[in-house]
Amino acid sequence: MTRVYYKEAVGALVVFDVTRASTFEAVAKWKADLDSKVFLDNGENIPAVLLANKCDQVKEGLVNNADLMQDYCKEKGFISWFDTSAKENINIDAAAKRLVEQILANSHSYKAGEDDGDVISLSDTGPTTSRKGSCC
Repeated sequence: MTRVYYKEAVGALVVFDVTRASTFEAVAKWKADLDSKVFLDNGENIPAVLLANKCDQVKEGLVNNADLMQDYCKEKGFISWFDTSAKENINIDAAAKRLVEQILANSHSYKAGEDDGDVISLSDTGPTTSRKGSCC
């Protein structure tokens, strides 16, 4: 994919179909493409979660062994993996939550005071005006 597709991405879900081994074989290529084209501001790769979709159906290959999947994810740089089913809504929220937690952890790790001009602080306790009366 082109760099424009990844522009300003801060996380990724990489999905393969557990019923089609060819989609799992493509995961390493997809992750390498992602890692070569998009980076966090600190130069690190963006966090990526691997989703083994259609877990409600018969699985093929490596996904049958959780320990091997864990090792595979560690080797390829995924922060985690989940058996999912979009059809049955299995582990979709858990996978998204895991990715968002990592994205937020990454955003909090940037040094305070590094302002790129595009950030607005919502916690600013600047001057407030006092209004008298009961009308808006």
